[in-house]
Amino acid sequence: MSARVIAVANQKGGVGKTTTCVNLAAAFASMNYPVALLDLDPQGNATTGCGIDPRKLMVSACEVLMGERGVQETFLRPDGLKFDLLPSNGDLTAAEVFLLQQDEREYALKRALEPVLSHYAWIFIDCPPSLNMLTLNALAAADSVLIPMQCEYYALEGLSALLNTIEQIRGSVNPDLEIEGLLRTMYDGRNNLATAVSEQLIENFGDRVYRTLVPRNIRVAEAPSYGLPVLLYDPRSKGAVAHMALAGEMLRRYEKKEVHQ
Repeated sequence: MSARVIAVANQKGGVGKTTTCVNLAAAFASMNYPVALLDLDPQGNATTGCGIDPRKLMVSACEVLMGERGVQETFLRPDGLKFDLLPSNGDLTAAEVFLLQQDEREYALKRALEPVLSHYAWIFIDCPPSLNMLTLNALAAADSVLIPMQCEYYALEGLSALLNTIEQIRGSVNPDLEIEGLLRTMYDGRNNLATAVSEQLIENFGDRVYRTLVPRNIRVAEAPSYGLPVLLYDPRSKGAVAHMALAGEMLRRYEKKEVHQ
C-alpha cells in the first residue's frame, strides 16, 4: 500500500491551511493510521503548531529538498503526537533558490518521498501562501490538492487562479493531480456574505465541496500557541469536532470511490 499524498494549498494567506494540515494529521493519527506532515512553508507555522521551535532545528525540509538528507532521517515525532513531522524554518528559502538552478527542480520533493511512501497511509503537505517553487514541488509530489478557503468576496477570485495553476500542472509536471476537495474554513453562518459565497461554491463545484464546515472557533486560534493540534488542546471544542468530521468525510469518499472502481 502506498500513502495518499495531499497538498493543502491556497495562494491566499490566512485561510486556515496550516490549521487544516495539523488537525487532519492529528485526526487520522488518532484513528491509528500512520501519518506524516510535511511543513513546506519557510514561516514554519506547522512546525510551531506541533510544539517544535523552528529556530532550534539542526536539519529541516531545506536539507531534504537540496538532497543533503533523506526524509526518513529528518522526520521528528513531536512530544505527545502520533504522527511524524518534516519540520521547516526560514532556511527553506535557500532551498528554493538552490532548486531554481537545478534540472528537474519540480520533482525534488517527489524523489525524496519515494522511499517512505509505503510507510504511511496519509501524507499531508502544508504549502506556502504563494505559487512558488516550493508549492510547485508539493503539487508535483501530491496525488491531490485540498483547498481551504474562507467564504468571502475575494476568495472566489483566488480560487479561480489556483484552479488554473492546477490545470497547468496537470498539463506539465503531474497529469494525475486531482482536486481532493474544497473546505470552508472560519465559517460564520450568521454572516450573509459567507452564506452567499458558500452557496455559490456548491453551485459551481457540487460534491467537491466538503459538507463539513470548520467554524470560527477561539480554541482553534489558541491551540498553536500551546504547540498542539486543537484535537489535543480541546477535543470537545467545535473546531476539534469539525476536523474529526472532515477526516471521517474524506474516508467515506475513498470507500465510495473504491466500490465504484
